[in-house]
Amino acid sequence: MKDSQSETDYRKIPRSQLETNIPQGRGMVKWAPFATLPEQFERLHQYAVDQTKVERPVLSEDQIYELNQQIQTAFHTQTAIKVRYFKNGWIHALNLMPTKIDYLEQLLIGKDLKALQPVQLSLLDIVHITLLL
Repeated sequence: MKDSQSETDYRKIPRSQLETNIPQGRGMVKWAPFATLPEQFERLHQYAVDQTKVERPVLSEDQIYELNQQIQTAFHTQTAIKVRYFKNGWIHALNLMPTKIDYLEQLLIGKDLKALQPVQLSLLDIVHITLLL
C-alpha cells in the first residue's frame, strides 16, 4: 500500500489523515459579477437549456406497429404502461392506465398513476411503451 504522504489524490487518503481545517472558498460569490446584466444572464441560461433539447425521434413502420400492439395489449388486458413521449424538445416518461384510444384525434387517453388525473397523449408523440406487470 502507498504511503499517504506521497499520495496526490485526496480521495485515496483515509479521512482520518486529511486536514480538517480547510477553508471553504468563495463558493457562488465568484459568479455574481456574471449576473449583473439580467438580460444577458437569462439569454445565456436559455442557450444552455436549448442545447440540452433533442429532436423529435423518427420511428420506423415496424416501431409504430410494435407501439400499436403494446397499446392494444395494455388496453384489452387493463395493464398499466410506462409511456416515453416527446414534448417540447425533451423525452418525458409517464406511468398510466389506458382508458381509451381515440383514432380520429390520434390520442391515447388514460389516468396518470401518480397524480391520478386524466391524461391525453398524442399517438404521434409516443416514442416507447413498456407494459408494467
